[in-house]
Amino acid sequence: MTEDMPETAIATTAEAAEAAALPRVHEVHTDPDLAPVDVPEELKKAAQGKSPARWAYERLIMYIRNFEAQLDNEHEVAMGFAGGDTGILRIEGMGYFDPDIVTFYGADPTGAKTQLIQHVSQLSVMLRALPKNVDQKQPHRIGFRLARDLEPEAEPTKE
Repeated sequence: MTEDMPETAIATTAEAAEAAALPRVHEVHTDPDLAPVDVPEELKKAAQGKSPARWAYERLIMYIRNFEAQLDNEHEVAMGFAGGDTGILRIEGMGYFDPDIVTFYGADPTGAKTQLIQHVSQLSVMLRALPKNVDQKQPHRIGFRLARDLEPEAEPTKE
């Protein structure tokens, strides 16, 4: 049986298949006070009907939001990318193009406008904390804004 269905439960084949298809997240950290990953309701549903791009996009949002929740008021989230010389991108936006492209918008450390377009099979992201710009009063928190956009009743963000 699955983690969601105890061994003593009687399940139909369809229930067992559905439980096996539901996404799970499991993490262990050295810091016992570190909050567990907060999985939004939208991501607790099966991935059926979602393109690989949408599925990757939604899970990246979850990780970005949880990473930002651990930052102080002097830092913002940025991404580093494995492979090549793409470097670091201060995240200002994110999107996807079905069926298999995820794109990141932002600025590099020099402030140059930057966009990374990546196939989901090549996706390898490192989240980093960068100091916010000195002229900003508050750090930008893109993860929470992206997560709001996932909510079923939410209208797509157009700012």
